Amino acid sequence: MGDISKDIKSKFTNNKVKALVNIKYTFNWLNSKENEYFKPHGISPQQYNILRILRGANERMKVQVVKERMIERAPNATRLMDKLCDKNLIERERCNDDRRVVYVKITDKGLKLLKNIDDTENISFLNNISDEEAKILSDLLDKLR
Repeated sequence: MGDISKDIKSKFTNNKVKALVNIKYTFNWLNSKENEYFKPHGISPQQYNILRILRGANERMKVQVVKERMIERAPNATRLMDKLCDKNLIERERCNDDRRVVYVKITDKGLKLLKNIDDTENISFLNNISDEEAKILSDLLDKLR
């Protein structure tokens, strides 16, 4: 089991400061793990997020709405969607009434990729905590926000 004090060789003035540093440190650690996880699937975590949003909507969505729903607000969301279009994972469609409005929807190929990702149980670092601990952690993070 990790210990933030040992991992970064630092002492903390109190537990709240330690928790804040631990959250930031863990965010970066998770980000690295996430990038490793999605690499074999040929997409980034942000692209996965876009696909997940579109699958959940189960219909075409305005690009702007997708951007608003993203967990990590990416200033390059349009470019991320361009890459997903190039891979035939999503389709783009202009609005007939207002050419400034663009819709996107997930393709069958995109749905298959998500199913493949969902079926992969290769998130071994999550095995370090139980379902109950995961719920407690999630509740504490919700409380913090």
